[in-house]
Amino acid sequence: MKRNVGIPRQTSLATPVVPNPFVHQIDLTNVDKIRIALMSIFVVPLRLIFCAIFLLSGFVLATIALAFRTPEEKQKPLCGWRNIFRPLVVLMCRGLFLAGGFHWVTIKGKRVCAAEAPILTLVPHSTYFDALPVVALELTTIVAKSQAEKVPFFGTLMAFTQPVYVNREDPNSRQNTIKEINRRAKSGGQWPQIIIFPEGTCTNRKAVINFKSGAFYPCMPVQPVCIRYPNKMDTYTWTWEGPGAFTCFWLTLCNFHNAMEIEFLPVISPNEEEKDNVKLFAERVRRTMAECLGVPTTDHSFDDCRLMKQAGKLKLPLSTGLVEFSKLHNKLGVKLQDLQSMLERYSSIAQSNTGVITLDQFAKYLHLPKSEALEQVFALYDRNSSGVIDFREYVIGLSLVSSPVNTEETIKLAFQLFDKEDKGYISRDDLTMILHNAFGMEDVDRLFEQVDTKNDEKITYDEFKAFAELNPEYAKLFTTYREAKVAPGNGHAAHVKSE
Repeated sequence: MKRNVGIPRQTSLATPVVPNPFVHQIDLTNVDKIRIALMSIFVVPLRLIFCAIFLLSGFVLATIALAFRTPEEKQKPLCGWRNIFRPLVVLMCRGLFLAGGFHWVTIKGKRVCAAEAPILTLVPHSTYFDALPVVALELTTIVAKSQAEKVPFFGTLMAFTQPVYVNREDPNSRQNTIKEINRRAKSGGQWPQIIIFPEGTCTNRKAVINFKSGAFYPCMPVQPVCIRYPNKMDTYTWTWEGPGAFTCFWLTLCNFHNAMEIEFLPVISPNEEEKDNVKLFAERVRRTMAECLGVPTTDHSFDDCRLMKQAGKLKLPLSTGLVEFSKLHNKLGVKLQDLQSMLERYSSIAQSNTGVITLDQFAKYLHLPKSEALEQVFALYDRNSSGVIDFREYVIGLSLVSSPVNTEETIKLAFQLFDKEDKGYISRDDLTMILHNAFGMEDVDRLFEQVDTKNDEKITYDEFKAFAELNPEYAKLFTTYREAKVAPGNGHAAHVKSE
């Protein structure tokens, strides 16, 4: 396949160092399998009994501490007799993890007080076992998704931290959450520190993904806290593609010891520029934490997870939806809704088992035979010359290759090319003649019927324009054909030169 180099590759849109931070796999050796079998019989049942005892005890104590609060009290930190229960609830929660094999937690660095840094950012977030750092931090306030409130027993323990809940389905929730974080962070130390997992979702800890800005809008000092699980076999990671919650839980119970390390980094305060642009503040904190963890940063975000979920519903591999949304949004200006629409169309072209588009499928989708002009356009989409187009390349191709040339002028020129007799419409014969000459296309009926929405055997300019706007891939094909037609020594589009 010949590559058209007329459009330079942008290094800023290069494939990320960690292609998929949302996938995890556990490889068990025969020794591991024997250990798991023996632990499941002789140790895990005892661990579960003690876990249940500590969980129920903590639940009862938390329920008493939260009982009979007035609406006004719910807007204030726990105080008086209610706060007497805090060390007891913390002790029960720590006992819960102790029974589960987390015998000790290694702590590095020094935690500062709420007056010095009202917000703690914990990274990476990779598992529900990340609740242990919250326990180690004495069940201070956390920011959590609202669904967690309804989890039996654990929901009550979470309520004891007086959390700030986020409802991802409520469009107003984000602003309300930011306001509440801001209110508590600027209370002068009256509220306990707020724990935030700024990545907003679980990853495999191989990279630090894009931060959500909520923790940084108050423009207050934050203390970064790095989390590590040093065990050789990672049974903890619970992310979008990999072992389920129960599998992770059971395999972790089957470990002799579950190691965890928490490292407090120096407090980071925003400078004047970062106060005007909190994304700069968030990025500086992210780079600092990634450097401490020894992993790269990527521009993946929770929005990539939304696209992964949609890809699954469309019967595509989950990884199809991974596009580094934040980077594409910043560089190309595409919105999440745009990508969701593109993914729907992409699913009608791509192979469901691989999630990629081959040249044959590209030609079939456009109702065109393979030709040199088509190969050139395909090569422009295929950024890494792999011979296939993935969804990320498809989005970039539409944005940088097809859409820029899909202008009113291009559409008018294309219509005039087909309407040679200036009748004001394109007949089936007109379309057949041009497409046969340009691409050697024999059967144009399906394409004609797609464009002729009125079914009157005439394609008007309005119909032609509407189709072109919905299918920008044709615009680049037309310009390639037109350039080849006027090029010296070229009398036919099939002989388009490779640049």
